[in-house]
Amino acid sequence: MFNNIIYFIVVLLIFNISYPDTPPEELLLSTLLPLILSWLIFAIYSARVFGYLLKRIREGARAAGALTDQYQRLTVRLSVLAIFLFALAVYFFNLRQWLLMIPGFRSFSVLQGVLALALFFLYLCTIWYLGYPVYKAIFRVAITRGSFVRSNLRFNLPILFPWLALSFVYDLLALSPWAGPDAFMNSVYGQVIFFAVFITLLMVVMPKFIQYWWGCKPLASSEKGLELDLFLRERRFRYRGLLKWPIFEGRMMTAGIMGIVPRYRYLLVTDSLLETLSIDELKAVLAHEMGHAKYRHLLFYILFFVGFMVLSFGLTDLFVYLTFLNPHFIDVLIGNDSSLNLFYLTLAFPMLITLLLYFRYVMGFFMRNFERQADLYSAATMGTPILTINSLEKIAFLSGKSRNIPNWHHFSIKQRVDYLWRANREPGLIKKHNRFVLTSFLVYLFCICSLGYLLNFGPVKRHMSYMLMGKALNQQILKDPYNIDLYQYLAAVYQEMGKGREAVDTYERIIGLDPNRAVALNNLAWLLVTTPDERLRDPKRALDLAKRAVALKRTPEFLDTLAEAHFANGFTEDAVKAIDEAIATAKDNIGYYKKQLKRFLDSEN
Repeated sequence: MFNNIIYFIVVLLIFNISYPDTPPEELLLSTLLPLILSWLIFAIYSARVFGYLLKRIREGARAAGALTDQYQRLTVRLSVLAIFLFALAVYFFNLRQWLLMIPGFRSFSVLQGVLALALFFLYLCTIWYLGYPVYKAIFRVAITRGSFVRSNLRFNLPILFPWLALSFVYDLLALSPWAGPDAFMNSVYGQVIFFAVFITLLMVVMPKFIQYWWGCKPLASSEKGLELDLFLRERRFRYRGLLKWPIFEGRMMTAGIMGIVPRYRYLLVTDSLLETLSIDELKAVLAHEMGHAKYRHLLFYILFFVGFMVLSFGLTDLFVYLTFLNPHFIDVLIGNDSSLNLFYLTLAFPMLITLLLYFRYVMGFFMRNFERQADLYSAATMGTPILTINSLEKIAFLSGKSRNIPNWHHFSIKQRVDYLWRANREPGLIKKHNRFVLTSFLVYLFCICSLGYLLNFGPVKRHMSYMLMGKALNQQILKDPYNIDLYQYLAAVYQEMGKGREAVDTYERIIGLDPNRAVALNNLAWLLVTTPDERLRDPKRALDLAKRAVALKRTPEFLDTLAEAHFANGFTEDAVKAIDEAIATAKDNIGYYKKQLKRFLDSEN
C-alpha cells in the first residue's frame, strides 16, 4: 500500500504539471490508437515476465522468501513502467487536453483527475490480473482472479479519498463569486494552511468511511474478539471499534490501525491472522498497533505530507527559474505544442526525483523507526519480546515473505527480531530509541522549516525570480534596443539584486536615450548617494540628477532623494527644506520622511 501511495502522488504530479491550455490539433483517433497500442505492448510484456517467474516457481528454483521478493520487485518495476506510459499519455498523447474538451471538465479539476487516474488503474489492473497466478503460487491462497483484482482495487482506492475530497472543495472555492477565497488559495500561505487543516480533518473522520468501504465487521462477538477487546480495555486504550478486515477475502496476514482521535479510531485484523496466531500473539500484534497510537505516528505522517507540500512549492518555482534561465528552453516556449509538452516533462522530472527521494529516504527512515518503536512498545506491554517475535516469525514463514530482505518502509523481519532481543538484554534501549526518533524529527523539522522559508519566502526565491526577470528583459532588449521601459524595468531588477554597477550603467543608458526621464534621473541619483560601494558613490552628480528630477516632477519621493543628496554633500539646511516640503505634500510614508528630518536635524547638534 505504501508503494501505491507514492505511485498515485507521482501520477497526480505528472498530470498536474502538464500543458493543458490549448485545444488538441490532432484527431481523437491519434490519441486513442497510441494509448491502445501502448497498453497492448504493456500487457504482452507483463504476461511474459510473470510467465517466466511462474515457470521458475513451478521448477522450484528458489526458496519462497526469495520468490516473494522477486515477485514484489517485478510488480514495482511494472508499476514504474505504468507511470512512464501514463506520462507519455499526458505529455505526448494530449490526454489532459482531450479531457478539457469534455463539457464541465475545465471547471472541475477533480473530474479531470478521476478520468486520468482511471487510465493508470487500467495499467494496475493489468498487472494484478496477469500477476495473479504468480501471487497464488507463492502465497498459496484460495482466492479467484476476479476477487484478487477487485480486492486490490478495494484496498487501494481509499488512498485517493483525501485527494478527491480536497480537490472537490478546492474546485468549489475556485468557483465561488468572492475573490477573497481564490486569492488566499493561490498564495503559498493559503495553500499550505488549507491543505494542513483539511487533510487533518479528513484523517480524523475518514477512517469511519474507509472501514465501511472495506466491508469491515465487528470482531467483539467472537471468543477471540471478546478477549482481545478485554485486553485493550484493561490497557485503557481508547478506540471506536475492533474489526475484521476482509481485504483479499481475509487471506492477507496483516493488522492495522486507522484514526487520529479515539472516536474515529479502528483496529483491523484479517481472518488469516486470527486463525494463525495464538491469542497472546494476537495481543502482541494489537499492542504493536497501540504503539503507533501512543507515539502519534499517524499525526506525524500528516506533518510529513505537509512538509513535502511546503518543500515542493519552493522547489517547483526554483526548477522553473533554473529551466527558464536556459536560453534553449526560452526558445522552446515559443515553439509548437510538442515542444511545450517536452518543456513541461523536463520541468516535472526533477520534481519526481525530489518526491521519490523525500518519501523513500526521509519519510521511509521515519516509517522504519516508527515500526521499531511500535515493536518495542509491544514487547514492553506484553512484558516479554517473545510473543512479538513469534508473531513476526509466523507471519514471515506462513505468508511466504523473506525474513532477511527489508523494504523502504519496514526493517526486515530478522532486523526487527534481532533488535527486540537486544532490547530484552538492554533495558534502556527503548528510551534510547525514543530519544533517537525525537531528535531525528526535530532535525527534520528544523531542516524542512528552513528550506521552506528559504525556497518560498527567503532571499533564494527572490534572487532567482530577479535573475529570471533580468534574463527575459535582456532578451527583449536585444529585439527592441530603444525601448526605454524595458531598460527601466531592468535597472530596477539590478537594484533589487544588489548589482549596483549594472544598475548605474542601465540608468545611464536610459538618460542617454531620454535626458528628461524623471524616474531614471531620481533612481540613479538615489543609487549614487546611498550605494555602499565607494567606487560608485558620487554625491555631487547625484545632487545634479536629483535637481533635474525635481524640476521635472516635484513629488515627495523625488524631494526625499534631493534631500538625501543635499545632506550627502554637506548642505544640511537645504536637506531640511526639501524633506519639509516632502512631509507637507506626502499622503503616505510620512513616518519615514519624519525620520529623515530627525536624522538631518540631529546631525547639526
